[in-house]
Amino acid sequence: MLGLKLPTDPRWANIAEKSIEEILTDHAFCEQKAATQCISMIVRFSERVELVDAVSPVVAEEWGHFRKVLKELKKRGFELGKQRKDEYVLALQSFIKKGGSKEDHLLENLLICALIEARSCERFRLLSLHCSDESLRDFYHEFMVSEAGHYRMFLDLARTYFPAERVKSRWSEWLEFEASVIQSLELRGDRVH
Repeated sequence: MLGLKLPTDPRWANIAEKSIEEILTDHAFCEQKAATQCISMIVRFSERVELVDAVSPVVAEEWGHFRKVLKELKKRGFELGKQRKDEYVLALQSFIKKGGSKEDHLLENLLICALIEARSCERFRLLSLHCSDESLRDFYHEFMVSEAGHYRMFLDLARTYFPAERVKSRWSEWLEFEASVIQSLELRGDRVH
């Protein structure tokens, strides 16, 4: 369904479960950054009515997710901790085409957001299936469903604003690049990506 070219190593869920405080902290910051990215997109492309209408509710949803993860951290006796550099997202950002028009930037933004949501969905699915803690399985199942919806929304917006063949071609390039990023990164259980 997600079209990712390289699945996450199945060992990741077991490693992640052993450092659940770190995963929850990283997850919280991922949600915060997603909300911020959506706000930036609305500001930058405010003339795009469909985008503003579709992305505005996602801002509130992502911020609600941030608060939900904070609550889970506190419930387990953990604190938020410090934000860390997201090597995965930084690597993806290096693939964004430089220069070009505002239109070109819109396509790149929509596709990178779709890709991050797809990978998050895939990772949350693994946690929802393989955590020994039943409450965490339910917790991450809910996030998996949400991320899948966001992934589809960003791709649908790309198809709203750009010719299908252009979206398909660039999306294919993004998927190939993302697979190379996943392959190059160390398998770590303290990060969502």
